[in-house]
Amino acid sequence: MGKYEGKNVVITGGGSGFGLATARLLVAEGARVLITGRTQATLDAARAELGDRAIAVRSDAASLSDIDALAERVKAEFGTVDAVFANAGVNGFAPFEATGEELFDELMAINAKGPYFTVQKLAPLMAEGGGVVLTTSVANVLGLPMLSAYAATKAALRSMTRSLARELLPSRIRVNAVSPGPIDSGILEKSMPKEVADQTKAQMAADNPMLRMGTPPEVAKAVVFLAFEATFTTGAELPVDGGGSQL
Repeated sequence: MGKYEGKNVVITGGGSGFGLATARLLVAEGARVLITGRTQATLDAARAELGDRAIAVRSDAASLSDIDALAERVKAEFGTVDAVFANAGVNGFAPFEATGEELFDELMAINAKGPYFTVQKLAPLMAEGGGVVLTTSVANVLGLPMLSAYAATKAALRSMTRSLARELLPSRIRVNAVSPGPIDSGILEKSMPKEVADQTKAQMAADNPMLRMGTPPEVAKAVVFLAFEATFTTGAELPVDGGGSQL
């Protein structure tokens, strides 16, 4: 029997990157997972890989109607949820002077509004002792160029982690955040040409105290720890960044 046999977990943004790595870990240990994403082909591939313990639901994290529909689907599939990894998010590289309203609003809608209302709608379905994990970023504590709007969304999530942790205490639900640093998750390749992405990753590795980038499975281990094992921890943020925000 797996360590998380009988546990039900919802992972938004679960078709790739941190979300998929976390789903892999949990499924391997016996949990049932429901993953979401916006791209059907990506979800179908993830569902095929994860097998019968996984359910894939197309859902836009920025759409309140999609979030409402997701909550209904989760209730129908699971009834009770043991953990929520509100992970769906997008990156956005732009100099401060060139950041327009469209990019700013998109980042806020997906990265901040989406997790807030996802937790609001799913918390009533969570079992006592359940864990919520939000995905922040080292960008919320470091002044990184080209990421001013993105960093603001992640700082908003850090604040939500504390506020939601306090408000959900009566329901015995813990809320924590995982804060990834330079992780080779494939997201850079989606937002810039491959040559630029390769140069960026090489620079990130050189600048990191551990002289490398992290991997999605390393983030997944931290997420699962916060969701299930950190039973006397709430409102906290766990950096997974090779020491980049600490040293």
